[in-house]
Amino acid sequence: MNWEMLAAIGQLAAVFVGIPSLIYLALQIRHQTTERQHAAVHALTEQWGDLTRSLHDNADVAEIFITGLQSFENLDALSKVRFSAFFNRFLNVVEGMYYSHSQGILTDSSWGAMERTFEDFIATRGLQEWWAKRKRWHTTEFARVVDEMIARAGPSVAFTHYNLEELTRSARHSDSKPGPDRS
Repeated sequence: MNWEMLAAIGQLAAVFVGIPSLIYLALQIRHQTTERQHAAVHALTEQWGDLTRSLHDNADVAEIFITGLQSFENLDALSKVRFSAFFNRFLNVVEGMYYSHSQGILTDSSWGAMERTFEDFIATRGLQEWWAKRKRWHTTEFARVVDEMIARAGPSVAFTHYNLEELTRSARHSDSKPGPDRS
């Protein structure tokens, strides 16, 4: 046997030993990628849950939310701050979901559901008034995405089965009722 033959046998042996190692490494990387994707989606889901919890845990925030969706401009100064804080968090979560989707972390169906939900909100007059003042707080790319959603969104159907005018009137009326005498 000459040196060339021994070198060829050595290279062949390295291939047979190396291929299973490469397959194992590829499988490990794929598994870790899947785990990271699940963790990212879980984090986004938790952020979304925390955000929506503020609406059902706090009647004042819910009233500002409902009133602000009808007209941001008609809110008082404090309510504008609270509405802005809520929707800035909301948009940050949506923006995170958008970028997760564009990077292949969030599935098409999950992003589609979020997109339809957000289109219902962005179709409201109040949120469009707010967006016109706050869109510069977001990336240019995401601002274009939101502007495209506004352009294609029809009338909002998110709250059509509620009489929002009546809800805000009854909330204002219950606030004006005298409470117990605390003197």
